[in-house]
Amino acid sequence: MLKAKPVWALGAMSGTSLDGVDAAMLLTDGETVFDFGPSAFRPYSLPEQAILRAALGHWPGTPEVRAAAEVTEAAHAELLSRFDGAELVGFHGQTLAHDPGGRGTHQAGNGHLLAEALGLPVVWDFRSDDVRLGGQGAPLAPFYHFALAKRLGADPVVFLNLGGVGNLTWADPSAKGPDAPGAVFAFDTGPANAPINDLMQQRLGRDRDENGALAALGSADEALIARFLEHPFFFRMAPKSLDRDAFSGLSESVAGLSDADAARTLTAAAAAAVAAGLTLLPAPPSQVLTGGGGRLNPVLMSELNARLPCPVRPVEAAGFDGDMLEAQAFAFLAVRVARGLPTSAPGTTGVAAAVGGGQISRPA
Repeated sequence: MLKAKPVWALGAMSGTSLDGVDAAMLLTDGETVFDFGPSAFRPYSLPEQAILRAALGHWPGTPEVRAAAEVTEAAHAELLSRFDGAELVGFHGQTLAHDPGGRGTHQAGNGHLLAEALGLPVVWDFRSDDVRLGGQGAPLAPFYHFALAKRLGADPVVFLNLGGVGNLTWADPSAKGPDAPGAVFAFDTGPANAPINDLMQQRLGRDRDENGALAALGSADEALIARFLEHPFFFRMAPKSLDRDAFSGLSESVAGLSDADAARTLTAAAAAAVAAGLTLLPAPPSQVLTGGGGRLNPVLMSELNARLPCPVRPVEAAGFDGDMLEAQAFAFLAVRVARGLPTSAPGTTGVAAAVGGGQISRPA
């Protein structure tokens, strides 16, 4: 395929932690990352979070989903309209339900409406084609992680995203491309911030355990964590993916613990899930680079370093922006969709063959 001219793409991500929308610009041809542009964050208000939370687990057609879609679309339009110079937008939407092999996957938000609001072509609905072809539909950032690994030019490296759910990408930068056999291996590791955030909201009325302050006061219940690791998910071969609330039993299991011990146990469980995931990799990574909100939790980072067999560092240590990695990924993927390049492969989602997801909506 002929080399394409790099374009400035604008990507957006609203994750399962429900904290808000990240947006970032990227100069890319969908294969190489040439430059990083401006970025911004638009938090969800507490009422908006309540609307989104009420729609979790719902499929299209309910009043809760319609309300969540309106919140998602308005927040994205407000944030993305602040940017200048973008030629293309990657819009992930807000995941409300994810059931690969069953009902499919559902991200709230209509790319047609966003294209009209922004006056730009919008690539969206990235996951549905992958799921229809037998894939998990997640994670989708690995092809972008491979491009970042190429920039590092290092040995195999793991990119670990610690959002509501944890997911990792093992990337070998010596491979020709992300869809080459053995180039990329990716899967969800288990719950990350979501159970901690839910605990804080339910018990203390707070959004999160800021800086791990509550968990730092507690002790992890290792017996409970051992039982958590007996969940069938950890014995499934990768690739594999999770719904945000797939581990509701973990949250129920800490009900009898004090606030501090519950927070520490959930934090340690997230790290233990990552450690279990590393045993599935093709080869040991040279390091684990963490993105997402979890990298800002020193207790979670400490647990990871204690439980993993290699150094664990925030992606900033490699020169990347951990707050914007996933938003940048959807800018990158939008360009790949526009060029007709694959966005997932057997090693990332378990799809039968490399496939390009996403549809493109253009303003009238």
